[in-house]
Amino acid sequence: MHTRDIPPDTAALFVVPWADPVIDQVGHDPRSVYVERFWLGILGPSATWLVRHLVDRLDQAPDGYHLDLDECAGALGLGRRPGANGVFPRTLARCAQFGAVRLVDAGTLQVRRRLPPLTRRQVARLSDALQADHARWVDAPPAAIADDMRDRARRLALSLVELGEDGAGTERQLHRWRFHPALASEATAWALDHHATHPGDTAA
Repeated sequence: MHTRDIPPDTAALFVVPWADPVIDQVGHDPRSVYVERFWLGILGPSATWLVRHLVDRLDQAPDGYHLDLDECAGALGLGRRPGANGVFPRTLARCAQFGAVRLVDAGTLQVRRRLPPLTRRQVARLSDALQADHARWVDAPPAAIADDMRDRARRLALSLVELGEDGAGTERQLHRWRFHPALASEATAWALDHHATHPGDTAA
Protein backbone atom coordinates (compact mmCIF):
# COMPACT_ATOMS: atom_id res chain seq x y z
CA MET A 1 0.00 0.00 0.00
CA HIS A 2 0.99 3.65 -0.42
CA THR A 3 0.53 6.52 2.00
CA ARG A 4 -1.83 8.05 -0.57
CA ASP A 5 -4.14 5.13 0.21
CA ILE A 6 -4.83 6.53 3.69
CA PRO A 7 -8.47 7.68 3.65
CA PRO A 8 -8.72 11.50 3.91
CA ASP A 9 -10.86 11.29 7.04
CA THR A 10 -8.35 9.07 8.92
CA ALA A 11 -7.72 10.60 12.34
CA ALA A 12 -4.98 8.26 13.59
CA LEU A 13 -2.57 5.52 12.55
CA PHE A 14 -1.11 2.73 14.62
CA VAL A 15 2.69 3.08 14.44
CA VAL A 16 4.90 0.01 14.90
CA PRO A 17 8.63 -0.69 14.34
CA TRP A 18 9.73 -1.86 10.90
CA ALA A 19 11.93 -4.83 11.73
CA ASP A 20 14.90 -5.27 9.39
CA PRO A 21 17.74 -7.29 11.00
CA VAL A 22 20.45 -5.94 8.69
CA ILE A 23 19.47 -2.26 8.65
CA ASP A 24 18.71 -2.34 12.37
CA GLN A 25 22.34 -3.32 12.93
CA VAL A 26 24.23 -1.24 10.35
CA GLY A 27 21.87 1.72 9.92
CA HIS A 28 21.85 5.11 11.63
CA ASP A 29 19.47 6.45 14.25
CA PRO A 30 17.31 9.20 12.67
CA ARG A 31 18.53 11.54 15.42
CA SER A 32 22.20 10.82 14.69
CA VAL A 33 24.83 13.14 13.27
CA TYR A 34 25.01 10.99 10.12
CA VAL A 35 21.32 11.52 9.35
CA GLU A 36 21.48 15.25 10.12
CA ARG A 37 24.52 15.69 7.90
CA PHE A 38 23.74 13.41 4.96
CA TRP A 39 20.11 12.22 4.96
CA LEU A 40 18.72 15.70 5.60
CA GLY A 41 19.42 16.88 2.07
CA ILE A 42 17.84 13.74 0.62
CA LEU A 43 14.70 13.46 2.77
CA GLY A 44 14.21 17.17 3.34
CA PRO A 45 13.73 18.87 6.72
CA SER A 46 10.03 18.12 7.23
CA ALA A 47 10.37 14.41 6.48
CA THR A 48 13.52 14.13 8.60
CA TRP A 49 11.77 15.73 11.56
CA LEU A 50 8.74 13.49 11.08
CA VAL A 51 10.87 10.32 11.17
CA ARG A 52 12.68 11.60 14.26
CA HIS A 53 9.35 12.32 15.93
CA LEU A 54 7.97 8.87 15.11
CA VAL A 55 11.10 7.12 16.40
CA ASP A 56 11.09 9.22 19.58
CA ARG A 57 7.60 7.94 20.28
CA LEU A 58 8.66 4.34 19.58
CA ASP A 59 11.36 4.68 22.24
CA GLN A 60 8.57 5.36 24.71
CA ALA A 61 6.19 2.72 23.31
CA PRO A 62 8.32 0.04 21.57
CA ASP A 63 5.33 -2.21 20.90
CA GLY A 64 3.52 0.52 18.99
CA TYR A 65 1.26 3.50 19.61
CA HIS A 66 -1.67 5.37 18.13
CA LEU A 67 -0.56 8.51 16.30
CA ASP A 68 -3.07 11.35 16.15
CA LEU A 69 -2.34 12.81 12.72
CA ASP A 70 -3.59 16.34 13.41
CA GLU A 71 -1.68 16.48 16.68
CA CYS A 72 1.50 15.22 14.99
CA ALA A 73 1.18 17.71 12.14
CA GLY A 74 0.71 20.53 14.62
CA ALA A 75 3.69 19.48 16.73
CA LEU A 76 5.92 19.65 13.64
CA GLY A 77 4.46 22.88 12.29
CA LEU A 78 2.87 21.12 9.32
CA GLY A 79 -0.70 22.09 8.57
CA ARG A 80 -2.82 19.02 7.87
CA ARG A 81 -5.76 19.17 5.54
CA PRO A 82 -7.71 16.32 3.93
CA GLY A 83 -6.38 15.08 0.63
CA ALA A 84 -3.02 13.98 -0.70
CA ASN A 85 -1.88 17.54 -1.47
CA GLY A 86 -1.72 18.70 2.14
CA VAL A 87 1.73 19.38 3.59
CA PHE A 88 1.54 16.61 6.16
CA PRO A 89 0.31 13.88 3.74
CA ARG A 90 3.05 14.88 1.28
CA THR A 91 5.65 14.73 4.04
CA LEU A 92 4.48 11.27 5.05
CA ALA A 93 4.55 10.20 1.40
CA ARG A 94 8.14 11.46 1.08
CA CYS A 95 9.17 9.35 4.07
CA ALA A 96 7.63 6.34 2.34
CA GLN A 97 9.28 7.21 -0.99
CA PHE A 98 12.72 6.91 0.60
CA GLY A 99 11.89 3.78 2.58
CA ALA A 100 11.79 5.32 6.05
CA VAL A 101 8.17 4.23 6.62
CA ARG A 102 5.64 1.99 4.91
CA LEU A 103 1.91 1.50 5.18
CA VAL A 104 1.04 -2.17 5.72
CA ASP A 105 -2.71 -1.65 5.86
CA ALA A 106 -5.08 1.31 5.96
CA GLY A 107 -4.42 1.91 9.63
CA THR A 108 -0.89 0.64 10.39
CA LEU A 109 2.35 2.44 9.67
CA GLN A 110 5.73 0.73 10.04
CA VAL A 111 8.69 3.00 10.83
CA ARG A 112 12.39 2.22 10.54
CA ARG A 113 14.21 2.82 13.80
CA ARG A 114 17.44 3.18 11.81
CA LEU A 115 18.00 4.60 8.35
CA PRO A 116 20.42 2.77 6.03
CA PRO A 117 23.68 4.29 4.80
CA LEU A 118 23.15 6.36 1.67
CA THR A 119 23.38 4.55 -1.65
CA ARG A 120 25.93 5.68 -4.24
CA ARG A 121 23.17 7.37 -6.22
CA GLN A 122 22.01 9.27 -3.15
CA VAL A 123 25.56 10.33 -2.30
CA ALA A 124 25.91 11.64 -5.86
CA ARG A 125 22.99 14.00 -5.19
CA LEU A 126 24.86 15.71 -2.33
CA SER A 127 26.97 18.82 -2.79
CA ASP A 128 30.64 18.30 -3.63
CA ALA A 129 31.59 19.27 -0.07
CA LEU A 130 29.14 16.80 1.47
CA GLN A 131 30.24 14.05 -0.91
CA ALA A 132 33.82 14.54 0.25
CA ASP A 133 32.66 14.62 3.87
CA HIS A 134 30.69 11.41 3.35
CA ALA A 135 33.74 9.70 1.84
CA ARG A 136 35.82 10.69 4.86
CA TRP A 137 33.02 9.52 7.16
CA VAL A 138 32.93 6.09 5.52
CA ASP A 139 36.71 5.75 5.38
CA ALA A 140 37.41 7.03 8.88
CA PRO A 141 34.47 7.63 11.27
CA PRO A 142 34.75 10.86 13.30
CA ALA A 143 36.02 10.47 16.83
CA ALA A 144 32.65 11.55 18.21
CA ILE A 145 31.00 8.37 16.91
CA ALA A 146 34.00 6.03 17.01
CA ASP A 147 32.87 4.30 20.19
CA ASP A 148 29.36 3.72 18.87
CA MET A 149 30.68 2.38 15.57
CA ARG A 150 33.13 0.09 17.35
CA ASP A 151 30.42 -1.28 19.63
CA ARG A 152 28.11 -1.97 16.69
CA ALA A 153 30.90 -3.64 14.72
CA ARG A 154 31.74 -5.83 17.70
CA ARG A 155 28.11 -6.85 18.25
CA LEU A 156 27.71 -7.77 14.61
CA ALA A 157 30.99 -9.67 14.53
CA LEU A 158 30.07 -11.60 17.66
CA SER A 159 26.67 -12.49 16.21
CA LEU A 160 28.35 -13.86 13.07
CA VAL A 161 30.89 -15.87 15.06
CA GLU A 162 28.15 -17.28 17.28
CA LEU A 163 26.34 -18.37 14.11
CA GLY A 164 29.41 -20.34 13.06
CA GLU A 165 31.19 -17.90 10.75
CA ASP A 166 34.99 -18.04 10.82
CA GLY A 167 37.25 -15.03 11.23
CA ALA A 168 37.82 -14.39 7.53
CA GLY A 169 34.13 -14.69 6.71
CA THR A 170 33.19 -12.41 9.57
CA GLU A 171 35.65 -9.74 8.49
CA ARG A 172 34.48 -9.94 4.87
CA GLN A 173 30.87 -9.49 5.94
CA LEU A 174 31.75 -6.43 7.99
CA HIS A 175 33.43 -5.00 4.89
CA ARG A 176 30.20 -5.59 2.94
CA TRP A 177 28.36 -3.66 5.63
CA ARG A 178 30.77 -0.79 4.96
CA PHE A 179 32.73 -0.82 8.17
CA HIS A 180 36.24 0.57 7.85
CA PRO A 181 38.74 -2.31 7.24
CA ALA A 182 40.70 -1.51 10.41
CA LEU A 183 37.49 -1.47 12.44
CA ALA A 184 36.32 -4.73 10.85
CA SER A 185 39.62 -6.41 11.70
CA GLU A 186 39.58 -5.19 15.31
CA ALA A 187 35.94 -6.18 15.82
CA THR A 188 36.52 -9.65 14.37
CA ALA A 189 39.53 -10.26 16.61
CA TRP A 190 37.54 -9.10 19.62
CA ALA A 191 34.58 -11.32 18.73
CA LEU A 192 36.75 -14.43 18.29
CA ASP A 193 38.45 -13.81 21.63
CA HIS A 194 35.14 -13.10 23.38
CA HIS A 195 33.58 -16.23 21.94
CA ALA A 196 36.54 -18.34 23.07
CA THR A 197 36.63 -16.95 26.62
CA HIS A 198 32.88 -16.51 27.15
CA PRO A 199 31.18 -19.32 25.20
CA GLY A 200 27.44 -18.81 24.85
CA ASP A 201 27.63 -15.20 26.08
CA THR A 202 26.42 -13.01 23.18
CA ALA A 203 26.31 -9.77 25.16
CA ALA A 204 28.85 -7.36 23.72
